Amino acid sequence: QLHVAESGGGLVEPGGSLTLSCTASGFTDESGAIGWFRQAPGKEREGVGVIARWDGTTYYKHSVKDRFTISRDSDKNTVSLQMNSLKPEDTAVYFCAADGTYYGGSYYASLRVDLFSSWGQGTQVTVSS
Repeated sequence: QLHVAESGGGLVEPGGSLTLSCTASGFTDESGAIGWFRQAPGKEREGVGVIARWDGTTYYKHSVKDRFTISRDSDKNTVSLQMNSLKPEDTAVYFCAADGTYYGGSYYASLRVDLFSSWGQGTQVTVSS
């Protein structure tokens, strides 16, 4: 069982930046991935981006790939989501998720919610003037 915790949400003006942080613990090897997801009111949870643990390959939702960047610390268990040029439509609760099974690039590129078994509590990001 993995333990996941995220932090760093808040209120930011349109065009501003915000960085979220996630720490996932309990991995037994370098397999698996850590992902960022978001859920806006009245909408389904959607994938924002994923980073594969063993090689650091990243996968992004098309609408954020030129604005958001996922990076990780050397321990491969702490991951950041740097969000730039934020828009009101980025407003949502952001979740970090982790899973110890490696599914492969084609699966991670799909940003499927069901690939991840362990989830954080979520952190609110509000983009408003």
